[in-house]
Amino acid sequence: MKVPLLDLVAQHQTIRDEVMAAVTRVFDRQHFILGAEVEEFEAVMADYCTVKHALGCASGSDALLLVLIALGVGAGDEVITTAFSFFATTSAITRLGARPVYIDISREDFNLNVELLEQAITPRTKAIMPVHLYGQCARMDVINEVARRHGITVVEDAAQAIGADFKGRRAGAMADVGCFSFFPSKNLGGAGDGGLMTTNDDSLAAKLRILRVHGMEPKYYHHVVGLNSRLDALQAAVLKVKLKYLDQWTEARRKNAARYDELFAEAGLEEVTPPKVHFGVRHIFHQYTIRCARRDELKAYLQQAGIGTEIYYPLPLHLQECYAFLGYNDGDLPETEKAARECLSLPIYAELTAEQQAYVVEKIMHFYLG
Repeated sequence: MKVPLLDLVAQHQTIRDEVMAAVTRVFDRQHFILGAEVEEFEAVMADYCTVKHALGCASGSDALLLVLIALGVGAGDEVITTAFSFFATTSAITRLGARPVYIDISREDFNLNVELLEQAITPRTKAIMPVHLYGQCARMDVINEVARRHGITVVEDAAQAIGADFKGRRAGAMADVGCFSFFPSKNLGGAGDGGLMTTNDDSLAAKLRILRVHGMEPKYYHHVVGLNSRLDALQAAVLKVKLKYLDQWTEARRKNAARYDELFAEAGLEEVTPPKVHFGVRHIFHQYTIRCARRDELKAYLQQAGIGTEIYYPLPLHLQECYAFLGYNDGDLPETEKAARECLSLPIYAELTAEQQAYVVEKIMHFYLG
């Protein structure tokens, strides 16, 4: 049996006619950059994320960068964040000359350990940037409370968490500003790169609108230096079609996660720890990530069995060669480093069948038990 890590073809076949009609509409109009398609998509995304403003941009990486520019983050500033994330989380900080200050993650959910947050704050702290890793929100109640007491801005890196909830509040609506990615493998994925910024702050939204078009307002007049980071109409049209199905796909992922949980419970493997979902949280399962013994050997074994897996992330950001100048060493973030050695993400996409899941767990059992 073949079980790919992700099967975008299977998803596309269910909505192909709608997607192609939307693409044709854009080509017929010949308006490819921003415009009505993007404005309509931004409106439905603002409603979905329960915010006043949703602004499209060229990528999730650009969303983070644009937000930090708008907040005035620069040389000498510090941004508290996690080293257990995709590279863009930190690159947005360092590109502006600011310094990422890493705190360790919680063993339970891979997100920021909020018990370590307050001690990391200094007079130079400009922002806190939690990452809702794998589709489960960080402890935003604690993060926001600490940030308010210290007068610090909070930026949600919600790139993996479209539609996730924390105690009834939607990802991207719990902080000063949220950032999303529409990379094709995301739960809401485009036909290429794309990103989104969400906020309830009118002034911040106005800044972001200008910054994403070279800092231009009005046309050809520049009061600030921005980026060329516009969501194109083709992406907006495709994403608007797919958004109608997002909750349906999310519920299928959640059911698949529950099935994995049952299968692993029946297997009783001491070597495998399924992901923990906190009470009051809507985990959207962008990834179903287990902790496991002999991770690299298991990954190779599953690959030979036709099962796709991935390691998110094998080398934490604080140990990356390009960030050696930050001065972090092995052992500085023990839970982060342990997770990097043990984590393995299994197939979890909506179209995954019960038979495929049973096959995955069967092969994992065979690896450990023989």
